[in-house]
Amino acid sequence: MSQYHILIVEDDETILYTLKETLLLSDYQISTAQTLSEAKTALSFEPDLILLDLNLPDGTGFSFCEQIGAKQQIPIIILTARDEDADIVRGLDLGADDYVTKPFTLAVLLSRIAAVIRRSKQHSKDMDFLRCQDLVLNKKNTSVTFQGKPVELTVGEYRLLEYLLINKNRTLTRDMLLTHLWDAEGKYVNDNTLTVMMKRLRSKLASDSGQFIKTIRGIGYKVEDYHEE
Repeated sequence: MSQYHILIVEDDETILYTLKETLLLSDYQISTAQTLSEAKTALSFEPDLILLDLNLPDGTGFSFCEQIGAKQQIPIIILTARDEDADIVRGLDLGADDYVTKPFTLAVLLSRIAAVIRRSKQHSKDMDFLRCQDLVLNKKNTSVTFQGKPVELTVGEYRLLEYLLINKNRTLTRDMLLTHLWDAEGKYVNDNTLTVMMKRLRSKLASDSGQFIKTIRGIGYKVEDYHEE
């Protein structure tokens, strides 16, 4: 049995049955849902990919893409009879990884599924390590090295650094950082705490080359290549 698990969200029972049987024969693990509500519940099974119809009894696949797919970073292939350019663009803009119009051949669909899963797993592997010059954050074992030496960080400092590196070269406002830290820690983090946390983090990552955590005055912070302050 394949290690990959696919969630099929489709309200047409004939199409659902055909997809399920075809994917089972291709050694995928399968979960099914016929409504958005069922699909959200099925996410607890942690699928590696979602095949998503757009027209469902309790809403559209577009809303599912927007609310669920992007947040949980699960690859989505939209399967639909809607073949207008505007729908295709909207689906891709909302985070879908591919858009397949009905009718489709099963051989082509299987090929696209394999390609999307392959890209997704490679992306996840690449994202295990976040880098900025000689700083490396290893997400798998929650360790940080700077200039080849381990750096001891508190949980809050680690979460802050990880969020900055994930958004490398993007300015993050103080409100964005506070919201992220609050969610990650499960407790309130105030503005003064963020200031102290940032100061300690910078102190631990200081070097002769300067700081790569840049202050964007009046806005927030940004991680980028070394610069002189």
